[in-house]
Amino acid sequence: MKLIASLIGAAALAALSLSAHAQAAKPDLGKGAASFGQVCAACHAADGNSVIAANPKLAGQHPEYLVKQLTEFKSGKRANAVMSGMAAVLSDDDMRNVGFWLASQKPTPGAAKDKDLVALGERIYRGGIADRQIAACAGCHSPNGAGMPAQYPRLSGQHAEYTATQLKSFRSGERKNSAQMTGVAVYLTDKEITAVSDYIAGLR
Repeated sequence: MKLIASLIGAAALAALSLSAHAQAAKPDLGKGAASFGQVCAACHAADGNSVIAANPKLAGQHPEYLVKQLTEFKSGKRANAVMSGMAAVLSDDDMRNVGFWLASQKPTPGAAKDKDLVALGERIYRGGIADRQIAACAGCHSPNGAGMPAQYPRLSGQHAEYTATQLKSFRSGERKNSAQMTGVAVYLTDKEITAVSDYIAGLR
């Protein structure tokens, strides 16, 4: 009995070791680049720096955030007909490889375009709006928009149009995969969304 117990214990330890090894395995950036080129580049550009304002820039984004979004597109938790179809063909390893490859790409800077609203956008981003319980964006996404790895996405240089669309989707409840962002966006007016989105585009 002791021998059987020892063998079972050894097998369990081996299984745990293999599982831990699989989780700790380094992503394959070459495969990530290949998968991105086949599935994603048409909309997000070859290096992840989309030039189409409706499609987000992905270069330099935190890989954990990218994997989370792809997983939620695939599961339907984040609803988007185009992205759900794209994510459906990606395995967990594909998503991880793509996420880490994108994180290794250098993001291109953006620029604020609306001089009349940039001051309002800066106030919201850096200080929030206390009387409406709107938290400062910088508290989670950092003062320069770099975000916090594995928690909050990088925002700096993102297309203003894309950011505004996402804030409005959070506000309306159409985008449901972040209760925290819904709680912020629900209090923002269209003008405030436009202003803070434009300010974010110029962050660096």
